[in-house]
Amino acid sequence: MGTDYSAGLYLRLSRDDDKLGESASISTQRRMLAAYAKEHGYLVYAEYVDDGYSGTSFDRPGFQRMIRDIESKKINMVITKDLSRLGRDYITAGQYTELYFPSKGVRYIAVNDGYDSDSPYNDLAPFQHVINEMYARDASKKIRSALQSKIAAGCFIGNFAPYGYQKDPENKNHLLVDPSTAQVVQYIFQQAGLGFRSADIARELNRRGVPCPALHRCQTHPGLDAANYSRRLEWTPSTIGKMLRNICYLGHMAQGKTSKLSFKAHATIEKPREDWVVVEHTHEPLVSREAFDLAGQRMASRTKRPAGGFHNIFSGIAKCADCGHNMSITSAHGVYRLACGAYKLRGTSGCTNHFIDYETLCRLVLEQLRKQLQLTDEQRHALLNRAMELPGRADGGRTDKRAATLKRRTAELDRVIEQLYEDNLSGKIGDERFQRLLARYEAEQKDAEAELQQIQERAEAGSPADQRDCSTLLAQWENPEALTPDLLYRLVDRVEISQGRYETGPDGRRVKRQQIKIIYRFSSAN
Repeated sequence: MGTDYSAGLYLRLSRDDDKLGESASISTQRRMLAAYAKEHGYLVYAEYVDDGYSGTSFDRPGFQRMIRDIESKKINMVITKDLSRLGRDYITAGQYTELYFPSKGVRYIAVNDGYDSDSPYNDLAPFQHVINEMYARDASKKIRSALQSKIAAGCFIGNFAPYGYQKDPENKNHLLVDPSTAQVVQYIFQQAGLGFRSADIARELNRRGVPCPALHRCQTHPGLDAANYSRRLEWTPSTIGKMLRNICYLGHMAQGKTSKLSFKAHATIEKPREDWVVVEHTHEPLVSREAFDLAGQRMASRTKRPAGGFHNIFSGIAKCADCGHNMSITSAHGVYRLACGAYKLRGTSGCTNHFIDYETLCRLVLEQLRKQLQLTDEQRHALLNRAMELPGRADGGRTDKRAATLKRRTAELDRVIEQLYEDNLSGKIGDERFQRLLARYEAEQKDAEAELQQIQERAEAGSPADQRDCSTLLAQWENPEALTPDLLYRLVDRVEISQGRYETGPDGRRVKRQQIKIIYRFSSAN
């Protein structure tokens, strides 16, 4: 009495990640296997498809679903186009064909290779598995060589563009600025340059409801499921820190940061920074070198706040004039002072024991900044007139930048929508996916056009408040009430504090004379 077979048709193909829908080769396999099953009278229970998965790994969703159905005794036959569709790792593939399938009572057929586990003439099957792996090994070398050539040329080879960028629709190896996230990147560098900690920046972005890079990626790639991300779907200090160190935002490409032990191994190992492949000026930068270096300097020199909540705004800015080390905060009985860090660390072998009262330093620096910021009536009048003549007016040009960004985005969306129609007509995108993407892009374009219209209307109408805003802003800068991190970090590069000496004053009391030198970001003054 013959066996009643419940067959599973297994289909697999390796392909580029950015292709849409099933490939033609999957369709070819489907027709071939369905015809074979029908010709031989096998009942097909289900199809198991892995489109875009390498044969060197067996951790594929379609394959694993097939194994579960075998364990549940839902199928007792597996049919593939050839042995290589099952897998290209000859050891694992052999274990399935020689051990696993027979132990589960599963008949396995590879149509094009003439393999049938019920046939006694399968002696060449192990050699075929070896040949399949050799093919995969050779293909891996060729792919790796091609990728290395692209990396050396500065081409972007990642699956997803870095946060703040998007892939060029006309060249997937080139990055374009993403208007929807570029401003977030610039905000992060600005805040870091002003001395805010990564934790503070992350907390503010979360408060505003700004999607973090992982969540933004899921939102812009409908095929990704946010629930499958192991990382936290919120901004974290670690995320901010990595972005502040990423030279991609300078317009440079740094790739080749990891390597694989074997073409069959998915684990990667980190390469030392000196082994990275860096190609400069490959795409438009989002931040200037000055902003990048300033953010890095603030991040490297920033110290944690003590438990009492005290924050040393001179961290990384106050330097010992004698040895060049950072001045370090000390406290006694609630009074804070800045002392030479080298002396604190190594004693007299590092430097001398000199210090300055923290509040005194704040007062002295604030007084000097007020002097530097004073304007004559002529200068103030000229600045106000110039501000009113600028297209961006009192907002520092942000309105005009936003308008330019919106215009670029609407033009880009026109091209994207046009391409969508072409892809739909050619069959690359199904109707359901087409309608979903079209609705999303048209809604984004409508919002962008509405915001642009509002900006243009405000620009045409003008506003008397603009001059008042400029005057208020100038007044705040001319006569600041306190020394804030914003004011200090914008204007001062460093403050050098000397040893100082004691002298006898006219009244006979000892007075400490100590030189404080302020080096401004754009000039030098004592």
